[in-house]
Amino acid sequence: MNTDEILKNIKDKFNAEVIEVFKKWETRATITIKPASLLPIAEYVFKDLDCRFIIATANHTKKGFEILYHFSKDNIGLIVNLNVILPVEKPEIESLSNMFSATNWIEREMHELYGIVFLNHPEPEKLISEGNWAEGVYPYRRDFK
Repeated sequence: MNTDEILKNIKDKFNAEVIEVFKKWETRATITIKPASLLPIAEYVFKDLDCRFIIATANHTKKGFEILYHFSKDNIGLIVNLNVILPVEKPEIESLSNMFSATNWIEREMHELYGIVFLNHPEPEKLISEGNWAEGVYPYRRDFK
C-alpha cells in the first residue's frame, strides 16, 4: 500500500471526520481531524493500516491548541500525522494512553505545559511541574493579541 492509498483509505472511511488531508511529500502527510474522532482514527491507523505510534507534539497557535500524533508506516517510510485543534476555552481530548502506553508521559507533559486535559488518562499525576511553577500556570501558553 502506497501513501496515496493510505490517505484515500482514511479519507473514505472517516470522510465526515476528516477536515483536511495535506501530503507534503511522498513520505510525509498530515490529516486534520475532528477531535472527537481521534480514538477510532488512531486505532484504524494503528491496527488496520499497520502504522506504529511514534510520539505526539503540541503547540499553542492562534487557532487553538494543536496536537500532532505522529505514526510511521515503516515499510514504506511514511510518517502520517493526525492533527487535532482544540479550543482555547476548553482544551480537552480523549487520552490515547489506554491504547498506546507510549503516550502516557507526553500527554502528562502537554497537560502541565499547556493545560490540555486528556480525558480518561490512566495516570494523570504531575510529571515535571511539581514545585517548579504554581498550580494553574501553563508556561507554554501564549498571549495572542
